[in-house]
Amino acid sequence: MDVFASIPNLAKDLAAGRITARQLVEDCLARIEAPDGEGARSFISVDKERARLAADVCDRMRTGNLPLGPYAGIPISIKDLFDVEGQVTRAGSRVLDRQPSATADAAAVARLRAAGFILIGRTNMTEFAYSGLGLNPHYGTPRSVWDREAGRIPGGSSSGAAVSVADGMAHAALGTDTGGSCRIPAAFNGLTGFKPTARRVPQGGVVPLSPSLDSIGPIARSVACCTALDAVLSGESHSRPVPDCRGLRLLVPLTIALDGLDDKVSKDFEVALGRLSKAGAQIFEIPVPEFGEIAALQAKGGLTAAESFAYHRGMIEEKAALYDPRVLKRILRGAEQSAADYIDVVNARNSLIRRASQRLALFDALVMPTVPVVAPLLGDVEAEAAYTAANLLVLRNSTLINMIDGCAISLPIHEAGSAPVGLTVAGHSGDDAALLAIASAIEARLVSRET
Repeated sequence: MDVFASIPNLAKDLAAGRITARQLVEDCLARIEAPDGEGARSFISVDKERARLAADVCDRMRTGNLPLGPYAGIPISIKDLFDVEGQVTRAGSRVLDRQPSATADAAAVARLRAAGFILIGRTNMTEFAYSGLGLNPHYGTPRSVWDREAGRIPGGSSSGAAVSVADGMAHAALGTDTGGSCRIPAAFNGLTGFKPTARRVPQGGVVPLSPSLDSIGPIARSVACCTALDAVLSGESHSRPVPDCRGLRLLVPLTIALDGLDDKVSKDFEVALGRLSKAGAQIFEIPVPEFGEIAALQAKGGLTAAESFAYHRGMIEEKAALYDPRVLKRILRGAEQSAADYIDVVNARNSLIRRASQRLALFDALVMPTVPVVAPLLGDVEAEAAYTAANLLVLRNSTLINMIDGCAISLPIHEAGSAPVGLTVAGHSGDDAALLAIASAIEARLVSRET
């Protein structure tokens, strides 16, 4: 049994009887419980018995040749931001400990469950999803799959989601992405993370960070995995053929996205561009002035601070002491904005989206490093000043796509055994199916897998 197989391959193995759902679940549970592993920090809760029961039902139905979807029996982890019927949704915080259990699944969770995926557990995350680093003082911080002894950040906010997949504790993860929260942890853990267009997947039953920017997407092992999961989550079948790289027009933005790259990221990115060019893709390196406007829109915390403060202000009045101080500080920036400030940002963003869309319309996709640096050491980002600087840097590139209302996917492009580096491939708002097809063609030229 290949415990790091893709979702499509696992579906084939299940259908052929080469593996059972119970075997998959037991293997994931063993990895979660391994004393030398990251399970205790990656998961806030684990659904052992419900997962086993669901697996046994899947296996009996397959044995009896009863109708069953292709993904039935594949274990998947769920970010602690999503409602799961009968469970408390804590959003990686202690603030919501006394909340009643959810009475229904979030829409995205319900779609995964209906497709037969088995919910293995709820994954740890940055409190209320408000950081790209992945640190959590309440439940611990899972360590990136790379350089684990030294201890490097997992990326956030979907930190436990990514580590659960990287360590084989789940075969895919459901995450959210407001400024990079699927793509950053995917990049830091050698995985593939997809941020769909914000309105593509229904957000009912999900604790919000910034409803204007929030999107729901998967973290998994390949573009094929993300494509399969996106079809379930969005309800849209994918029939678009995968193009060849030859003739693809790829934009490399010279504004902001390439500033201050560390040597490893710069080298891996240049190697990737060289391979794509050799495969026949046309690479255009040009400025994108709209990206240069985004920092000013976020000067007072932007949409994220304003919209998160609107959600949290009542809880802050009662329970401020329970928040991670680093998260609380960022939420409170929303209190500094007036209604006029917020309207100004909304209007400016609408203009930004319109102008950026016109500029990018000449290209098939935009490509850039997902994160400008490799995963920093945990000890180097825990102090407030270092945390703030690292958070801004780690979020910088991925936020560009959220702000222009695009869709994007991060692919691993590092050599096996070296520090993980992600390549972002981004597309226009609503062009998710086309982007996934393009990403599949790019992946075929760039990604060398260890398994």
